[in-house]
Amino acid sequence: MNILQALFFPPEQPGGVSSMVPYIRERFRKIGWEMELFSLPKRIRNKGSDEVVFSTFDWTAYAGNPIVDKYIQTFKDYIWWTKLRLSSQKFDLIHAHHPIAALAMKRIFPDTPLLMTVHSSYERELILNGKIVEGSPEHRFLTSLYGELELHTDLLMTVSNSFASYVSSYMRNTDRIQVIPNGYDEKRFKPIAHDNAVAQLVTVCRLVPAKGLDLLLKACAELRKRNRPFVLHIIGDGPIRKELETMAQQLGIYDDTIFYGYMLHPEELMPFFDVFVLPSRAEAFGSVFAEAALCLLALVGTNVGGISEQIDHGVNGLLVQPENPVALADALETVIADPHFRYEMARAAMNKAKKTYSLNRVIGELKRIYISYGPASAAESPEPGGN
Repeated sequence: MNILQALFFPPEQPGGVSSMVPYIRERFRKIGWEMELFSLPKRIRNKGSDEVVFSTFDWTAYAGNPIVDKYIQTFKDYIWWTKLRLSSQKFDLIHAHHPIAALAMKRIFPDTPLLMTVHSSYERELILNGKIVEGSPEHRFLTSLYGELELHTDLLMTVSNSFASYVSSYMRNTDRIQVIPNGYDEKRFKPIAHDNAVAQLVTVCRLVPAKGLDLLLKACAELRKRNRPFVLHIIGDGPIRKELETMAQQLGIYDDTIFYGYMLHPEELMPFFDVFVLPSRAEAFGSVFAEAALCLLALVGTNVGGISEQIDHGVNGLLVQPENPVALADALETVIADPHFRYEMARAAMNKAKKTYSLNRVIGELKRIYISYGPASAAESPEPGGN
């Protein structure tokens, strides 16, 4: 079978989608399936000029809003780039990982089965990051796209039950979505035995308000008041980095905090730490929690979205309510003060991640789906397990 994996970001970008799909391609290629990755390069800007008309709503009612106009232009650019690079090719199946990619592919390959995985919510991210407000024209435009995806895709998938519930609220058929959590290649993660005299806390994310790092800094300041020693490692970059650095100085924890900036393969460093913590305000899945679990780290997160589906409170990690830095400090103090409890939770987290979020499981589920929508000959292919 010849499958196109249509991404938005180039595959070298960090994150759940981009770090997973290349491994999926490698596994399927081992059993003789052709699989190509496609994305829009950053250098492609303002090339597309095709008229954009959606079937389920009139997007021009929202024109004039910068976010909407940029989204439409990016959609035009994706169509232009797809025509330039792929219009002469044929695929048995297209699996898209972004609404722009899905809708562009449907225009150019209208007769090819189209599957779509909705990995996250752009509109929720914009709201949490203070870029738009709920109910605004931009918000209504972005949520209207779910109905367009429902109409034009053969199957919609997403990464957690909570996010499936959110997406389905904007669709007519609430049973249309299939949940397939992300999967990870265990070979990428190598836990390392270590004994840190001072607890090493780590978080990995884009530095934006939605990730709640302001709450994490306040919680760490509370730990400092309680005389609980720690070092906080912040891996990632983003628009609020300077704000966070200033906040750490004002809270008196700058000397206990290390800002690393962007890192392509944080899993190479994570095994040396003790606790992974991320107090997100919303999270469709939270790939980095599964990755941290595979590095044998104790998990501390907020009781939101996909995080709460990964963490069984008190068993393989600790959950706290969002927007509560004192509760977050309490959870961190618990894992800092009791290394044995911390280790047992980390072991439980790793075992769950290996079982529930293994790449082999994802490959098996995707193979069954691909076969059901692809040509009949694909059913004769061997299982894409292996390493």
